[in-house]
Amino acid sequence: MKTRMIAAITIVVREYDEAIAWFTGALGFVVREDTDLGNGKRWVRVAPSSSCETSILLARADGEAQLERVGDQTGGRVALFLYTDDFARDHRRMVEQGVVFHASPRTEPYGTVVVFEDLYGNRWDLIEPRT
Repeated sequence: MKTRMIAAITIVVREYDEAIAWFTGALGFVVREDTDLGNGKRWVRVAPSSSCETSILLARADGEAQLERVGDQTGGRVALFLYTDDFARDHRRMVEQGVVFHASPRTEPYGTVVVFEDLYGNRWDLIEPRT
């Protein structure tokens, strides 16, 4: 088997619709798929754009053990890295949408970066890579 890409990354969420609203509103993502699987389950994928190959699978927590993991799937570490071609534009829009940031943006050898959290507290890096 030849491996080419990661198709999706799962984030465990409390509810589908609140997660969809946050990702599309706060981050400007698009819904790539929302399929009813029956019994209250859905296959929901969101992504930064309709052309983005990798998507986030929003998986509603099923049971107490999964509910306890919502927002802390990586033990407080940054879990996901969102690249941008215009840091100032996207950072400003996210601030306007009420996204929680953990520090001020900083310049690193690899680019401009800031840590933010999603609706549930999972940590992300917003990065404009140095060209």
